[in-house]
Amino acid sequence: MSCSSESFDVVASRYSAHHWSNVPAGLTQMHRVSKPGGLAVFMDVISPGVPLLDTWLQTLELLRDPSHVRNFSQVEWQNMLGSAGFVVCTATTFRLRLEFSSWIERMKTAAAHVAAIRSLQQRAGAEVTEHFAIEADGSFTVDTMLITAQAGN
Repeated sequence: MSCSSESFDVVASRYSAHHWSNVPAGLTQMHRVSKPGGLAVFMDVISPGVPLLDTWLQTLELLRDPSHVRNFSQVEWQNMLGSAGFVVCTATTFRLRLEFSSWIERMKTAAAHVAAIRSLQQRAGAEVTEHFAIEADGSFTVDTMLITAQAGN
């Protein structure tokens, strides 16, 4: 099913874009179906932007859920939205604590992958442990972002 161009007042994605195989193409289509001046709202886990922290986050996400593709940084999000024709209005970042047992249960993560995640957490250096606030039970905290944009003409 294809949506008509300029047919939506609001487009949104909540914690799904990190599973898309081609985020720029998806954003371009969202812009195409947005009415001029329409609202776009996106919320997702974001990469901290530091290579070490980014690699660590992407690895945990992929071990937990093989449908994971990539968490982008705030700067990458802003650039992709601009390239798709959106004008960013607001970008607010938050920290989100993920309780480990429910986090892995939601995806029915295989025991071997749970063990790999816990091994990585237990061997993480101070920079990783501090940034992600890794707890003894494996719970940790990630960066998230709520970004709003307006569809440009």
